[in-house]
Amino acid sequence: MEGDTASNANASPVGAGARLRAAREAQGLDLAEIAVRTRIPQRHLEAIENADYSGLPSSTYAIGFAKAYARAVGEDEVAVAHDIRGELGTLPERSPPPQYYPLEESARVPSRGFAWVAAVVALLVLLGVGLWYGTDLFRGSTPPEDVLATTDAPASGADPSTASIAVAPSPAPAAGGQVTLVATETVWVRVRDGSGKRLLEKEMAPGERFDVPGDAQDPVARTGRPDRIQVLINGSQVAPLGTGVETVNVGVSAQALQARGSAAATESNAAAPAGE
Repeated sequence: MEGDTASNANASPVGAGARLRAAREAQGLDLAEIAVRTRIPQRHLEAIENADYSGLPSSTYAIGFAKAYARAVGEDEVAVAHDIRGELGTLPERSPPPQYYPLEESARVPSRGFAWVAAVVALLVLLGVGLWYGTDLFRGSTPPEDVLATTDAPASGADPSTASIAVAPSPAPAAGGQVTLVATETVWVRVRDGSGKRLLEKEMAPGERFDVPGDAQDPVARTGRPDRIQVLINGSQVAPLGTGVETVNVGVSAQALQARGSAAATESNAAAPAGE
């Protein structure tokens, strides 16, 4: 009896889904990260881990998804596929849903609720058109005149062609400021503050932006594709979180990013060859 208990304690997780979950947790990976790596919806990965194949399109999809999951966590995809086939073989075949044929077609008259919704939508459209053409609410403000190029008046008796033209320089990122993360492609990213509070965890779509809260203490971003994230401080682009396919944990406060950019510039200058 004692030998059997010890053997069961050391046994590997039963089922392909349980083994995949154990391999993922052993590597400290979230299911969302596996979804990004394999491009498989997270709900299907959860179904595989729980051996619930009823929500998957077919057995072929279940086996293909499981093999991709196995490759992402370093498991034997052939063994996993074999186990999935065995588990699918024990499930009853799903019968197709019954077909419904209405006996007579209902009158095609819009309901009162639909008419009210259409009226509200039309009113909102008219209101938006009025705000657009009647106000500057959505057009932004006109840039101040002191930013535009100005021409100094020539002194008395001086040649007008020698008048100088002053052009406002491009503003440099100020110390501190608003940090914004912009996804250039589909990318999974998580941002937490120093206390572990989760500020963001999702798969960002191309062009989607996230403003790091200014009062967040020591925020840190984690992602497996830092090369797909553009980093801005007060609208000015700074050094990226990374340049390749690698999992990084990088501080995304304005101070941390500015210090990181300064260190990168110093290293670049030190590595440059001295002029002859």
